[in-house]
Order: sequence, then C-alpha cells, then structure tokens
Amino acid sequence: MIALNAAWHDLECGTYTEDLEVWRQLARSAGGPVLDIGAGTGRTAIDLARAGVTVTAVDMDEELLAVLRERAAGLPVTAVAADARTLALGQRFPLCIVPMQTAQLLGGAEGRRAFLERAREHLTPGGRLAVALAEELEVFEVTVPALGPLPDIREIDGVVYSSRPTAVRADGDGFVLERRREAVWPDGRMVSGESAISLDRLDAATLESEGGAAGLTPAERIDIPATDEYVGSTVVVLCA
Repeated sequence: MIALNAAWHDLECGTYTEDLEVWRQLARSAGGPVLDIGAGTGRTAIDLARAGVTVTAVDMDEELLAVLRERAAGLPVTAVAADARTLALGQRFPLCIVPMQTAQLLGGAEGRRAFLERAREHLTPGGRLAVALAEELEVFEVTVPALGPLPDIREIDGVVYSSRPTAVRADGDGFVLERRREAVWPDGRMVSGESAISLDRLDAATLESEGGAAGLTPAERIDIPATDEYVGSTVVVLCA
C-alpha cells in the first residue's frame, strides 16, 4: 500500500497538468537529459520519460521516490534522494527544471542562493534552469466549510483520501497554505488532521537578480495560466 505522505502528494499535486507542455517544450529544445528538482512521485519526470527524455529526478523524500521508481520501471528515469541546496551529482545537464513552486520551499534567499549555485554547477555551458513561481497568492480563510473550496478526493488502494483547502495566510515574507486532510479505510477506520505548507514570497525579478549573483543570465519568462483548482505561475528561465 502506498505510504500516507505519497498518497497526499498524489492527491494534492499529482493531477496538475497545465505546466507539462512547458517542460516538454523546454526538454525538446535542450536535446539532452533533464534534471528534475522536487520530483515527488514522478508527475513531471515520468511524463518527460514517456516522451523519450532521460531524467534524473531529485527529491528529499525517500517515500515519494520509492513510488516514483515503481511507476518509472522501464523508463529512462534515475531517482536520487538529495537536498537541492547541497546537490553534488558529478554530472551536468542541458536543462534543470523546478516545477510547482519548489523553489519557494528552500528557506528564503539563503536557501535559494545555495540552490542556484548548485544548479549552475550542474548545467552544461549554455544550459538552462527553468523555475516555476507563484508570485502572488489570494489570501482567504474558510469559516463555513460548505462555502469553501471543494475538497480533492481520490481512492488509492481502497483508501479514500480527502484534502480540503482551508486557508491561505500571509505570513511575514511568505504564505502559509492550510488544508484539512482525512483518510478513510474500507473497515471504517479514519485518520484526520491539519496540514500547513509555507511558501517563500518570490517574484520573477528577484529570482533573476539572485540568479545573476550565482552566474546565471535571465533568458525568458513563460506564463502558465491559473485553473479552477490551481494558481497560475511564471516559469523563469536562466542560462548558464
């Protein structure tokens, strides 16, 4: 049976598809292997691999990577458990991608500085780093559940998982995303609890400036529109 944190990751992130064509196009332009940072259970890595791209997928969570490895069996995907801020693979790539606001989970400017320096060291000359950002989030709090956003619901291995957004709060230099999670097993057993994820506040101009300090040159910005379920984002592309 899938681990709980992998199930929540699949439920809350795994169904997002609006950005996939952006990563495919960038991979086609790069013409070589791709380094996927914050790969999770393989949402982007597996999609690219099915298109014939060789992918090195990096994440800190071994339970998520275990699911990725199982799903990527037979595909050109290598999964590596590592912290992107201290990454040392001994390999260079023509493209490094950082989907779904992963760059806003690195612990502020100091964490991003460390990652950007590591990313530069893993890029071939002229290689590109593409980072997805949510520059602004709409702040809200659900006080009447029936009037709030609908929960994400999915059955995985006979267990029904439900995750309902309950708040997005401004918090100093970032945002806190809160959810109510419930899981119900076939025998009626249930677990529930609250989840909170902190995102650093970050805009494209700031990331481009930080990239410049790390030896990377701004190349372009790509807009990904919002959907009913997900915020829009900006993909900042930096060149080595």
